[in-house]
Amino acid sequence: MNQRELFLRHVAQTSDLPLLGVDVNIAKAQGSKLIDVNGKEYIDLISGISVSSVGHCHPNVVEAIKQQSEKFMHLMVYGEFNQSPQVKYATTLSNYLPKNLNSVYFTTGGSEAVEGAMKLAKRATGRTEIISFKNAYHGSTQGAMSLMSDESFKNSFRPLLPDVQHLEFNNSDELKNISSKTAAVIIEPIQGEAGVRKATPEFLQALKNKCAEHGVLLIFDEIQSGFGRTGKLFAFEHYNSVPDILLIAKGMGGGLPIGAFVASRELMNNLTHNPVLGHTNTFGGNALCVAAAQATLEILLNENLSARALEIEKIIRQKLKHKLIKEVRIHGALGAIDFHDEQLNMRVIKSCIENGIISDWFLFCSTAMRIAPPLVISDEELIFSIEKIISVLNKL
Repeated sequence: MNQRELFLRHVAQTSDLPLLGVDVNIAKAQGSKLIDVNGKEYIDLISGISVSSVGHCHPNVVEAIKQQSEKFMHLMVYGEFNQSPQVKYATTLSNYLPKNLNSVYFTTGGSEAVEGAMKLAKRATGRTEIISFKNAYHGSTQGAMSLMSDESFKNSFRPLLPDVQHLEFNNSDELKNISSKTAAVIIEPIQGEAGVRKATPEFLQALKNKCAEHGVLLIFDEIQSGFGRTGKLFAFEHYNSVPDILLIAKGMGGGLPIGAFVASRELMNNLTHNPVLGHTNTFGGNALCVAAAQATLEILLNENLSARALEIEKIIRQKLKHKLIKEVRIHGALGAIDFHDEQLNMRVIKSCIENGIISDWFLFCSTAMRIAPPLVISDEELIFSIEKIISVLNKL
């Protein structure tokens, strides 16, 4: 059996046709490039879904992992030991966040950050209702999936969490559904899997005011939009609105699995009693992952990669034009190239992969092609990728 056959047989699959049936077997990754076992190069235009923001195998991240691996890796379940990598990272991150976001609960990824935030909201408010927005994606665990509005993804896994409402994104009239029964509202300031849909400043401000009126906790999911991708360290910085709880992951760890939910120390302390261990996990804040996250944050700041995201947006807007492209929605280095045609989009993506350009589509916007390159991609690599996409479109 060849590698592809072994992959399909022994590695649990998430679809019946992974990556549209194109066999990509990567042997090495560096910067914005992936190299397969035959030496073929691919440019990664999606960063492993907004993960590899500082590029693949950034030397500073690799060195941080090496150094930490020689000291210690896993010591104890989360929260019991005073581990210096966790303390250093949480302190550094807090210095770049608003004052009310000063306590970091480490998780192993985004879905777990969502789960922890929902538990914290229920524990702190004593309420059960959670409100999310249509076409939002917050993860695939059962609690996070309950926040999803798309029934085709949820129906096979019911019963899910009760007391969940889904409101229309950017519709201020819908905010009347927030009440004293609501524990929290969770929102992506920029909806990712809906195909890069930005909240309006007016809507987010109205949402913030409504939550304050009823004592409801406001949760911003920045798992996909965080860590420089939109032109600011976090997307909420584009708005005059600060959440009570911030969710982060993906671009956080430079390629290693890590996430967190961040709140005030006062709010987070609700998880320490009634009951004790209100939330816990084994691998949250793993020393290697936190060391990688520290190095990643330093790279983002020292190399001003948030500003680079805006340069990437400018190049894409200037260069990526074609009669088959019906709409471009882009904020920093998070973009959707919408053809308004699902079949065409899939043909474009498959052909791009075959021609050495890695892209994919969005869960709730299958007519659009995802563009979210590493923030370290060079102008030459980006322009080369755009020219390849245009070449593909010219052949259709």
